[in-house]
Amino acid sequence: MRKTPAFLAILGLTAAGLVGCSTSPADGCARVTDTDPAATDLVTVTGEFGEAPDVEVYTPFQVDELAWTDLTQGEGTPIITTDQMVILDMVVLNGQTGEPAVATSYDVTLENVFSMSRWIDTLPGLEDSLHCAQEGDRVVVALPADAINPAAATQIGLEEGSSAVAVVDVRKVYLPKADGADQFTDSNGLPSVVRAPNGRPGVIIPDAPAPTELSIQTIKKGDGEVVTGEQPVRAHYTGLLWDTREVFDTSWDGDPVSFDLTAVVPGFAAALEGQTVGSQVLVVVPPDQGYGDAGQGPIPGGATLVFVIDILGLDPEPAS
Repeated sequence: MRKTPAFLAILGLTAAGLVGCSTSPADGCARVTDTDPAATDLVTVTGEFGEAPDVEVYTPFQVDELAWTDLTQGEGTPIITTDQMVILDMVVLNGQTGEPAVATSYDVTLENVFSMSRWIDTLPGLEDSLHCAQEGDRVVVALPADAINPAAATQIGLEEGSSAVAVVDVRKVYLPKADGADQFTDSNGLPSVVRAPNGRPGVIIPDAPAPTELSIQTIKKGDGEVVTGEQPVRAHYTGLLWDTREVFDTSWDGDPVSFDLTAVVPGFAAALEGQTVGSQVLVVVPPDQGYGDAGQGPIPGGATLVFVIDILGLDPEPAS
């Protein structure tokens, strides 16, 4: 059986009737918990959530349609978009032999944070089978051949047209965007923020002199964990130059970024520390709290910066 890092190496290679259903309190996301017991009843799973399971499969296991069953149900953040970052642990078994073909390490570390889209590139069947799944869910998934990327199937030793079984533990799910309560703020000459439906911000900088002091406003107040600086922070951000009103950097064109508060400019770190997951923060950073007189890359010397930051989660520590 191949294990991580072999499993991680295949990430990104180049997808029924409803029986059981539950509703997640988060975002009103309706989770289908059991689609075809006749298929998933052929799989027996023992062991605790978060630990490598013992799995027995009635062989040969062959299905024509995707099916899944939730073995445990969590209460955390749900998976509602393919852009979300997640930590998944899983074992995938060869449907013909019933033997494990590949498995993750079952270590919750920074190196195991991936977007759902990367998992779906490898196992397209995860898009439907994990929709609205939450932190704490363990899901057994019956994967027909068309729910497995052909290149990934070859790499883990599946014959053409073969089915597989995956047992997936949803260890951590990050928010797709800030989901906190809107806060009253007195702009008082500061930028204003508008948002697209996916959360991407637009920033309107007033035609006025830039503030000379660091200014931090919480636009949305989340109810998640507190940012202390002891763990890396996962966030989406957009940065603009006050003088030109031009965006010099944004994470919204890709995956959210993991920040160590000791590795960013002081004004950016100050905007994050003490905030809560789910919050959106607007910060105006004067040069002495940013890149100073020297500047960096597209940021000229003496520039006042504007950032809008969505705090999506706290990362685990990197592997030692």
